[in-house]
This record gives sequence, structure tokens and C-alpha cells, in this order.
Amino acid sequence: MSASGLFITLEGVDGCGKSTQVQLLRSCFEEASYKVSCLREPGGTSISEAIRALVLDPAYTSMSSECELLLYEAARAQLVHEVIKPALAQGRIVLCDRYFDSTYAYQYGGRKLAEDMVLRANDLGSCGIVPHKTYVLDVDVACAYARATQTSVDRLEQEGLAFQQDVQKAYKKLACLQPQRVTLISGEGTPQEVFSRLYADIRKTFPQLSL
Repeated sequence: MSASGLFITLEGVDGCGKSTQVQLLRSCFEEASYKVSCLREPGGTSISEAIRALVLDPAYTSMSSECELLLYEAARAQLVHEVIKPALAQGRIVLCDRYFDSTYAYQYGGRKLAEDMVLRANDLGSCGIVPHKTYVLDVDVACAYARATQTSVDRLEQEGLAFQQDVQKAYKKLACLQPQRVTLISGEGTPQEVFSRLYADIRKTFPQLSL
């Protein structure tokens, strides 16, 4: 890898299987002798994890959409400064389970906040760091929601199926607006089948990688 590193993010509705794919990609890159930083949002630092616990706690039903937006951006800014920027400077591959596209999909698509406000907030929270590539797992939303809510339900999952469907629509809009960076990948089938699609696109998009 070059000194600038490589930043790849995975996105999708709750229960789409992206966290599994992040781990499969991590194993793939590490087997090819790349140094990998594997992260999640919100989280990845002590401050960001504390914000995660706050923002996902179902007890905080009175949290306003604007408060929620700013908490996500605060967690992101800390992660960028403390982990992502240094990792990229070291030439590492950074894999992140969610990034600012989640904020666009959930806060603009789901919460119905003004699109320009969410985009401005994302610019601030990301501190100028944009993924080289973002993959959105495209799944049946009802099936994904059923998987996500089998056990416990966090504050966003308790918003219901219609909320998740709006989130999915926002992801698809984003893929249309930024087709060079954001790619929809079918999330249907076994985890290995989904991984095969991701792997093929990564090899095509980044031919310089020795995979």
C-alpha cells in the first residue's frame, strides 16, 4: 500500500450482515499480508464508545433528532483524529462498519432532517476524511429487520420497519448521487456468497492490491 493507505466502509440497514462482511474482508486482507485497522461507528475510541452507549440506549426516548445527529458527528470526529487519520498515514487498510453515509441514511432518510444540514454536519464530523470506497449491502429490509430485532432492540431499531425502509431508500439515493464511491452489493445469500461479490468488486476497483 502507498503511504496514504486505503479507507473502505460498509453500510446498510440494521441486520443486513455488514459486520460479518467487515470481518471476512479483514481476514482476506490480513492473509494477503496487509496491515488492517477494523473499526465500527459509532465507536472505536473510549470517547466514541461512550457516545455510542448514550445514543443507542433505548431509555433516551426524548433525544431530539438534532441532538442525535451531533452526537454521531462528535463520535466520528474523535475516531477520525485518534484512529483513522493515523492509520491511513501509516499506509494501513482501514475497514469501518458504518461511517458518514449511515448518518445521511438514518438522519436524513429516517429522521427526515434537512439534507443540507446533514451533509454539512457530515463534513464537520469527518474532518475531511472521505472513504475511497463504500459498499452498501442491498437486502430485503423486512428480513433484515427481523434478524436485527430477534433479541434486544436498540433505540434506532425500536423505530420500526417503516423507518428502516426509509433508511434503505436514502442509501439507494446516495448510490445514484455518488456512483463512483458508493456501490450497492446484493446482500442476499450466504455470507460467503456476499463476500465473493465484495471481493470481486474490490479487485476490480483496486487492481493495485495483491489479493
